[in-house]
Amino acid sequence: MFTRLFILFLLLAGITATARAQERETPYWATIRASVLNMRVGPSADYKIDWVYRRPGLPVKVVRLMEGWRLIEDPDGTRGWVVARLLSPDRGAIVIGDGVADLRASDSEDAELKWRVEPGVVGVLGDCDEGWCEFAVGERYGLIRETRLWGVGEP
Repeated sequence: MFTRLFILFLLLAGITATARAQERETPYWATIRASVLNMRVGPSADYKIDWVYRRPGLPVKVVRLMEGWRLIEDPDGTRGWVVARLLSPDRGAIVIGDGVADLRASDSEDAELKWRVEPGVVGVLGDCDEGWCEFAVGERYGLIRETRLWGVGEP
């Protein structure tokens, strides 16, 4: 019995921690958690759907909070309201700019080239330092120029 109560406590604590992570000062970076996310013109399910996202992991900038809803801005600059629970505080980024971007083995243009990624590729963002960011796409990992990513720096 104690084990079941303890597991229930841990689950509830995790849900509460996720909710608290979304209750912070704006603006902040987040990623889309859901496989389908409706962006609405206002902060309620009663408002018209303006856009539907189908890209889990896509980074967004949260610019305003309102009772379980978040006003977000996507990489194209489009703004709208989404349900907060469908966002994750996990950091992600999307490759931007012209042409392919290089993922290097270390933070140097002379470092071994590991992969090339095209604009529009979404990945998991690690630490950024001196203009380079850790970036992972599936099992592929490397360092990429910070200027080639949207979702880094101060939002």
